[in-house]
Amino acid sequence: MSLHHTMWARSAGTEQDANFMTQISDIIDDLVVASHILASEGVCDAFGHVSARHPDNPNHFVMARARAPELVEHDDMMVFTHDGAPVGGDDRKPFLERFIHGSLYAARPDVQSVVHSHSRSVIPFSVTPGSMRPIVHSCGVLGKDIPVWDAQDSFGDTNLLISSQEMGHDFAGVVAEGRCALMRGHGSTVIGSSIREAVYSAVYLEVNAQLQITAQSLGPVKFLTDGEIDLIQSRLADGKPGEGYDRAWEYWARRTD
Repeated sequence: MSLHHTMWARSAGTEQDANFMTQISDIIDDLVVASHILASEGVCDAFGHVSARHPDNPNHFVMARARAPELVEHDDMMVFTHDGAPVGGDDRKPFLERFIHGSLYAARPDVQSVVHSHSRSVIPFSVTPGSMRPIVHSCGVLGKDIPVWDAQDSFGDTNLLISSQEMGHDFAGVVAEGRCALMRGHGSTVIGSSIREAVYSAVYLEVNAQLQITAQSLGPVKFLTDGEIDLIQSRLADGKPGEGYDRAWEYWARRTD
């Protein structure tokens, strides 16, 4: 049963209904493109996922069924409540770690999109004492603090996957008011005020990891200052159409072709 035949079954007889159908269509389009971009840019391989808050119900979110991001299509989209339950009787296989997404949406009303991935250059920073911090202007979106969530701290030995609401809530507490968090021996998750911002952050988290590893091999690193990070984030947030997140999105979307 596809998303279009479950959650979007509402009349189109009013302007409000027509606007809703446009919104959800745009979100589905962007989630498909986002999945392909994340695969193309090496952030996701066969695993990883991107979601968006539902435009008509803030207590729901939209995410594809369990499928490799490069293969995601429009009809793969599903709707979930914040506790990870599929909506509308959809019985297709969901991503196990949908609890990451639901918990962040529940904890942060400002979050409109979430990306979870296992990008490889990020992993070393989740298992070593050295912390990651923005090193180049395009990575200022990541924020001043990039914490590491360790499942061992609260749950002992696990398979390191966030497979329950309890684990999701614990992880959301580590993200707190930040932009992203690493996950020991697992991967990372970023949030955004839009799908395009979340994808931008996910790509540049991997870029920052690569650059930081290289820079640290040469000597002490001069990271971005807090003030620089604030100014960079402000510029990105105020970007006009075609700037910032949109410009990167258009470039990456073309590369997926």
